[in-house]
Amino acid sequence: MSKISIVGLGWIGLPLAKILSSEHSVCGSTTSADKAASIQKEGINAIQFALVPFPQGKGFQKLLTSDIMVINIPPRSRTSTGELFLEQIKFLRSMVDQSSVKKVLFVSSTGVYPEANRKAAYTEAEYFDKDLAGNETIFKSELLFSEDRNFDLTIVRFGGLLGDERIPGKYVAGKENIVGHTRVNYIYRNDASRMLAWIIEKDLWNEIYNGVAPIHTLRKDVYDQNVHDLGFEPPKSYQNASQDDDRLISGDKILTTGFEFEYPNPLDFPYSRKS
Repeated sequence: MSKISIVGLGWIGLPLAKILSSEHSVCGSTTSADKAASIQKEGINAIQFALVPFPQGKGFQKLLTSDIMVINIPPRSRTSTGELFLEQIKFLRSMVDQSSVKKVLFVSSTGVYPEANRKAAYTEAEYFDKDLAGNETIFKSELLFSEDRNFDLTIVRFGGLLGDERIPGKYVAGKENIVGHTRVNYIYRNDASRMLAWIIEKDLWNEIYNGVAPIHTLRKDVYDQNVHDLGFEPPKSYQNASQDDDRLISGDKILTTGFEFEYPNPLDFPYSRKS
């Protein structure tokens, strides 16, 4: 049994905590005291902890007594600047350096890959720098944790996290000029949590993995499926298709470790439309 802390009991962090808690001692954090109390009722040791960007909360030092830390605090680009997020990551890195944490699982995003579309899929072996990176903030956050460290580190770059109440068709319903001819880089919510747990259980450290379902369905087919199954209004119009527009991310590397996706095809993702 390992002591595992999860910084960010969010959409995939909380399911991950539930998966790990059967075999390990797990504690996690959320920025809201009310949410921490609610999660406590689900049997997960939750602590209120926020980076503003300096650490704030009560009892968050317990997060730093773990053997393994999962960092799951993606940048909130719509509500904050990249500079704030990087300051948060700097504070967290300094805290880890002064802690007993021996292994870090850092949740990142496939947004780090260059924006250029091409026939070959982007892989974990891709070389790029801040000038080529698709999202410079994400690229810099990875560097902040990977450089000059004395702990094991694995980075997981997730594609579009979907399923349950996150429904692609909901976001394009009734809209015009929608991109429908390119293929998606999606992953189902529970597969993402299972993948993180798999990396921990199999000791897959000092690696980079893309978290992307192996089947890259056309966007239009995903939207049409949501319209058919859930009754969403279809997009009013689609953009004209052009060649070589796909920006594909390969998720094959994690498959070579024996991991199996429960939902390899985005057309099969389960959704729950709430009224």
